[in-house]
Amino acid sequence: MVDVTIIGCGVIGAATALALARYDLSVTVLERENDVADGTTKANSAIVHAGYDPEPGTLMARLNVAGNRMVKELARQLDVPCKEIGSLVLAFGEGELDVLRTLYDRGVQNGVPGLRLLSAEETLALEPNLSGAVKGALLAPSAAIISPWEFCLAMAEAAVQNGVRLRLNSPVTAIERIDGGYRITAGGRAVESRMVVNAAGVHADRIHDMAAPHAFTTLPSRGEYYLMDKSQGALVGHVIFQCPNPDGKGVLVAPTVHGNLIVGPNAEPVADGDDAAVTAEGLAFVKRQAAKSVPGINYRESIRNFSGVRAVTDRPDFVIEEAAGAPGFIDLGGIKSPGLSSAPAIAEEAVKLLAKAGLALAEKPDFAPRRRRVRFKELSSREKAALIEKNPAYGRVICRCETITEGEILEAMRGPIPPVSIDGVKRRCGSGMGRCQGGFCGPRVQEILARELGVDQCEIPQDKAGSRILTGRTKEARQAAQGADLRKGGEGR
Repeated sequence: MVDVTIIGCGVIGAATALALARYDLSVTVLERENDVADGTTKANSAIVHAGYDPEPGTLMARLNVAGNRMVKELARQLDVPCKEIGSLVLAFGEGELDVLRTLYDRGVQNGVPGLRLLSAEETLALEPNLSGAVKGALLAPSAAIISPWEFCLAMAEAAVQNGVRLRLNSPVTAIERIDGGYRITAGGRAVESRMVVNAAGVHADRIHDMAAPHAFTTLPSRGEYYLMDKSQGALVGHVIFQCPNPDGKGVLVAPTVHGNLIVGPNAEPVADGDDAAVTAEGLAFVKRQAAKSVPGINYRESIRNFSGVRAVTDRPDFVIEEAAGAPGFIDLGGIKSPGLSSAPAIAEEAVKLLAKAGLALAEKPDFAPRRRRVRFKELSSREKAALIEKNPAYGRVICRCETITEGEILEAMRGPIPPVSIDGVKRRCGSGMGRCQGGFCGPRVQEILARELGVDQCEIPQDKAGSRILTGRTKEARQAAQGADLRKGGEGR
């Protein structure tokens, strides 16, 4: 029987795994997909919020401000792209100026550092490409941008390197109480665990209901985005928000850590938490709303549209608690925005709840959450030459748009959590993230994956299991099958 099983390996599950890896425990993580960070974590605004928006006294307020600091420190430790660029909340009328003052007061109560109310002139001096209709803004210097999927992956990798066991392709189908804990059936196999952490995102209510009486309901909310080419990446230098509304923080415009521009999201209730469709109506709404803030966005430079689903629930705050009637079963539900910003602080709360439930915590003397990545395009000419001399695979550029080499892909495939899909390589290395969105490098990545995994190219998915790109058999597979048939025939004679 393991000490703790975590269900879900998005950013909350990964953060919890890393927090528990500090202690002398047996920890298993169950993830239903073929990779980590393959749900809401990979499809969000990529913002580390400052913490002025949540109501003072809520879990969101406290954990957002604490998490903001912790995310940045973990990003430094784990070599994750993160830039503290600050955010601006814009006002377009007197009523919205009142909203800014309310947000300022909330932020002060929540402990957000450096908040300032700016005049229209000060705002436009900082961001000349904003609409001239701006009447003022709230500046929050501690807001940041990050690579959310790499943050999740880095924490999961560090957890695995420090003794946590990760089981992919393991959707949970049943949970039953047994003496001393729980038996969890996942991917057709059972794991027995003293305690459980439910970090299943939009499906956290369903997982909870397998172990305890119903306590909260997920009301999935889909948000759609434009991702713009790097030609638009310098249009603004801060995260640009509009005044928040009951559906969220509104449509934002922001640079990304990769040099692009992200625009979105809307907020649309959906019945299915896995419904990440993109709609013409949703994108049209995003475009109209964004024009209020930044009218000069050239949407001809859009390179991708995507959507993510938020884990909104029928409760106004995060659900972080031991489930009633299920000792040692910890729910981390309703982790909508600012969930990414709060993730490490939420993980600490989970550890405290587990300890309160009886989990003994003895720190490992050799715990070392460190990680470094080779980013070939960021090296000097001398460093590139030395690396290529040492390993010629770094001299073969696979992704032209982002200058990603075969050496980087091979390094990822030999890491603690190897990718098995083209998008899995993309999340680790950045191949396919450029202007052509994998049009050039996709087949080459597929070929490398097949070669290194020892499978036919037809077995390599685009992303989740079953997202096949090729069907049938490749020429090499047909030849291998024909050779096997000939050998079999010879044996028969």
